[in-house]
Amino acid sequence: MTVTEPRPPSDRDAWARPVTRLQATAVDAPRDTVTGKRVAGPAQGFGQMWQKTFKVPLTGATLSPEELIAVWKARFPTFWPSSGRFYAPLAGIAPGEVALLDIAPLPGAPVRLSTGIMVIYADDESFTFMTPEGHTLSAWITFSAYRDGSQTVAQAQALERTSDPLDELAYLLGGSRMNDRFWQATLANLARSVGVAEPQVETHKTCVDSHRQWRYVRNLGHSATIDSAIATLTAPIRRLTRRGPR
Repeated sequence: MTVTEPRPPSDRDAWARPVTRLQATAVDAPRDTVTGKRVAGPAQGFGQMWQKTFKVPLTGATLSPEELIAVWKARFPTFWPSSGRFYAPLAGIAPGEVALLDIAPLPGAPVRLSTGIMVIYADDESFTFMTPEGHTLSAWITFSAYRDGSQTVAQAQALERTSDPLDELAYLLGGSRMNDRFWQATLANLARSVGVAEPQVETHKTCVDSHRQWRYVRNLGHSATIDSAIATLTAPIRRLTRRGPR
């Protein structure tokens, strides 16, 4: 009798199925600007490509990487800074789910950016988001946890380009630093939630491609920044129209 080696487990179920157009599955979001859009990763972005890595050692915490990822998935919106809202899908952070976001594109901006993300991968040790057309960034961002000696380390790593020339300009004027602070605060909040008294978040940034992809200048036609600005400016008119004559 021939004894066969056991096959390693497949991660096929951890990947989202390919889709042509997105369908938001988030709940309680005030606006859905994602349904009908396509996903757009770093290859489809306009600006310079950056890899950004944010990590925090969970000093003093006893959670394994798998336990930390379970907490992160279950409570993901609660770790975001107050400048952003994450409207999670009813099924949670799972492959193929599409969440909606509401964030400030720049410090003190009167406009709230309405966009979203698709969960393209999720298993017990990591999960990855991909942005839709119109998002400020064309990006993948992976949230993971691993062992470094005896302690668990939480990490968020993004490969990103700004989507269009307007977003690239905003990034140069402070949007990139704001984005860095956002993820630094998120990881610090996660660490505090599992008992780390004084989280020390490390940040590493590398410009992977300094070129701007001018063939994607037409991404302006999908801009969530422009769409959100128009929605904000026309909101009083829409309220008057709905109220009607007295």
